[in-house]
Amino acid sequence: MNRHFSWKLTVLTFLLCFISVCHAEAKDIGWGIPKGENHEQPWPGQEFDDIIRQNDAYYIGPADQKMIYLTFDCGYENGNTPLILDVLKEHQVPALFFVTGHFMEQNPELVKRMADEGHIVGNHTWHHPDLAKVNKEKFNEELQLVEDKYKEITGQEMVRYLRPPEGHFNQQMLDWAKERGYYTILWSLAYMDWDVNKQKGPDYAYNQILARMHPGAIVLMHSISSDNAECLNKLIPELRNEGYEFKSLQYLMTQDSPVIIE
Repeated sequence: MNRHFSWKLTVLTFLLCFISVCHAEAKDIGWGIPKGENHEQPWPGQEFDDIIRQNDAYYIGPADQKMIYLTFDCGYENGNTPLILDVLKEHQVPALFFVTGHFMEQNPELVKRMADEGHIVGNHTWHHPDLAKVNKEKFNEELQLVEDKYKEITGQEMVRYLRPPEGHFNQQMLDWAKERGYYTILWSLAYMDWDVNKQKGPDYAYNQILARMHPGAIVLMHSISSDNAECLNKLIPELRNEGYEFKSLQYLMTQDSPVIIE
């Protein structure tokens, strides 16, 4: 082969690989997952599963354990979170609450109650931006503001769990999260519960969640949903009757360790 041509081919190959890598890193992902059938775990596809598992991120637990991990996104408060906390306390169920700056500023007593009652409070960013669109400085600022406010309210350091607003992320965001020591937490079960003008009643929420429950489910619920708040008291005992256990997300992180954090 002509040496000059060979050199050109090498450069071209390098450029193509570089472009491919850059494109992969820049690819924006809006997390969503198909409904599972017959109480089997849903599958997002190999590409997305690999991205999650290779980047200190989680969307589901092991398929051979009938565990449920409840998570709530708290962008603002409309009166439903106290009821949710009451029901969780009554049934001794741990949860992970992802809070924004607005929620923390307006409801510090609820944030403190979450921590005092043994729940984890995670980072949902200060202003709820699309984290696939911000620069690194803005990303760090969004997380730091929440961390600082949490410490001000509770006197504790925040556990490093991040839920990107609306499930939007890319490889760059995952890398930045890892740099700050965060685990990115997505979900394997969610339904359209966030529109307060389209609540369909607690029975609808109950049936939606019950029909789609599966082993290892990380459940996304919004604390502004009256349907969620009102169905939990019935939902939790029924799921236990079906053999499920409710665990803190700390269990998913530490179950291979000698000591399990409840």
